[in-house]
Amino acid sequence: MADIQIARQILFPPGTIVVDDRAYNDYRLFGRWTSQKVYFVTKLKENAPYEVIGEREVPQNRNILKDQLIQFTDPASRERCPYPLRLIQVYDPDKNEVYFFLTNHMDWGATTIAAIYKDRWQIEIFFKYLKQYLKIKTFVGTSPNAVKIQIWIALIAHVAASASSIGGSVCLVAFELGGPITDESLYASGSLGLVA
Repeated sequence: MADIQIARQILFPPGTIVVDDRAYNDYRLFGRWTSQKVYFVTKLKENAPYEVIGEREVPQNRNILKDQLIQFTDPASRERCPYPLRLIQVYDPDKNEVYFFLTNHMDWGATTIAAIYKDRWQIEIFFKYLKQYLKIKTFVGTSPNAVKIQIWIALIAHVAASASSIGGSVCLVAFELGGPITDESLYASGSLGLVA
């Protein structure tokens, strides 16, 4: 199943911020999220049909070139997302490029919106790490708890394998329902929380 199809099925609670790249541009989804008070930050597709309906003040001494209110002009796009959106143009001096960020969040500053998108790369690096080093190609479950459990198990296995490959050991901390397992209870039961 394509990622965008999965994104269409997820119901985010109001106040959630979804950050994605322009491959996920789906105006109907943007319209749904906006009506549900779910915020998004993405790159605008280069061929997106829109008109500027307002200008916002640009912060001084930042790389923000424009902060505009827009609406889609294509009838089909406008039907899918009838809400005004923000288009923020940001200059990246390191790459000498201008980026066009699209969001439905009207309250945060343009610099904050740009920083949110930039932080998306940290998530990309994390998922690259999951795929390359933890060998997680897909998630077995889809609930937040199932995903967390699979990530934690993979992390623990990776740390244990890494430590044993360099001759070290890993201390596993176990908890009972009543609290942490103490040294006395470990030695009394004959089980020791070490993996070599």
